[in-house]
Amino acid sequence: MDSWGRAAPGVERHAELAVETACQLADIARPDGWSAAAAEDVLDAVDTLTEALSGADPELAQALAAVAAATGSARRRLGITVDESKPSAVPSVPAARRPPKRRGLGPGFQGIRAGT
Repeated sequence: MDSWGRAAPGVERHAELAVETACQLADIARPDGWSAAAAEDVLDAVDTLTEALSGADPELAQALAAVAAATGSARRRLGITVDESKPSAVPSVPAARRPPKRRGLGPGFQGIRAGT
């Protein structure tokens, strides 16, 4: 696929920030250090990234459908409300982009930057 050679402006940098943040979270998370809100935020992030990447290719969307099903199962296991109106598999055609649910630090929060 030719489009895999060049990312849109900012995509690679934001993807790098996403993985850095995920690694930082994994480093500080303890088995007893999670809350339902934190777990829901992580599952929302996984769903958002899965949906975004699924829009790149229909076959990729099919491969990632298991991720969407797994996050739904995880929500049910944790007692987090599951939006049953959404399909359990990632659609092959990207859905309209919805803003992520924000709570906590509010609009405009850019994260904590470590001095280097």
